[in-house]
Amino acid sequence: MTQTLKTMGKLFFATTTLLFFLACGGNPDPAKHFSIQLENKSIQLNQQVGVALKNKKDIEISNLQYLIDGKEMPLTNGKLTMDLPTLGTKTLIAKFNIEDQTVEVEKEIRVLAESAPEIYTYEILNTYPHDTGAYTQGLEFHEGVLYESTGKKGASTVRKVNFESGEVMQQIDMDASIFGEGITILNDKLYQLTWQSGIGFVYNIGDLEKIKNFTYGKSREGWGLCNDGDKIFKSDGTEKIWFLDPDTLEETGYIEIATNKSIFNKANELEYVNGKIYANVYQKESMMIIDATSGAIEGVINFGGLKNKVKKGAEWDDSNSVLNGVAYHPEKKTFFVTGKNWDKLFEVKILKKQ
Repeated sequence: MTQTLKTMGKLFFATTTLLFFLACGGNPDPAKHFSIQLENKSIQLNQQVGVALKNKKDIEISNLQYLIDGKEMPLTNGKLTMDLPTLGTKTLIAKFNIEDQTVEVEKEIRVLAESAPEIYTYEILNTYPHDTGAYTQGLEFHEGVLYESTGKKGASTVRKVNFESGEVMQQIDMDASIFGEGITILNDKLYQLTWQSGIGFVYNIGDLEKIKNFTYGKSREGWGLCNDGDKIFKSDGTEKIWFLDPDTLEETGYIEIATNKSIFNKANELEYVNGKIYANVYQKESMMIIDATSGAIEGVINFGGLKNKVKKGAEWDDSNSVLNGVAYHPEKKTFFVTGKNWDKLFEVKILKKQ
């Protein structure tokens, strides 16, 4: 009797498995019979979006739920609310059961900012001299001293500058094979990137003596750096701004930057102020104001006309001597901007355009 029950159990299991297999069209991967359909091609943060799970074989399913970044997205009247902490490319997962099997179906989506960036302009408060030989890549104040990194192979440096006179007080020349990039200062250390060498450097802020090197992880290149007092932000020429642990220099995550229309990939030199990242737009006379948590581009500063106030020197290159370099002076509460091979450093006030 016991053997008969065991045989009947095995037969029932085999029959059930066969019916499930046939219901799925003989395909061992039932997910291939489903697809996620959205009513909107362009999706914005906090938007309600109609969603449906297309079931090609009318297979009976249960316990349907939708998830993004491991977070379940509540479904109300066939609509998902895109309540997410960050923007960019996401994977929407439909998770459900067929019999006792859990099935997941994926769809790549792009979540954009909720609203268009506000437009800002500027007012020049003061103008200071700047070394025309400096192909500026990074700029930051620390205890009243301006720190600057410069680029180009054979001309890359890290320097301390008296911003009022333009005098270079101390300079470290980098190896001729290195193209210097952005810097940031945290916990009495200066961190510096290189462009395509895949390596960065950490210096003692007091004497600019090198402490150690570090290598990049998944980020593509070295562009700009800033920090919020806890973690370091790194741009790499893509839509991503990476988070670095200041002790290990490991990449611990990233945000993607986006407007309400598209994902953006031109963030260059960076500065962090009160929850926002101010980022030069590569080879443009403008700067973005990015929410450091979500990646939303909340504002764009038009620095048009600033370049016309600069005198072209011997190092000038029309295609490359562009706006680059932004530093916030915490005591003055003003921004300082310059460009590659510019003869001036401008102290500016940023104003919302009326």
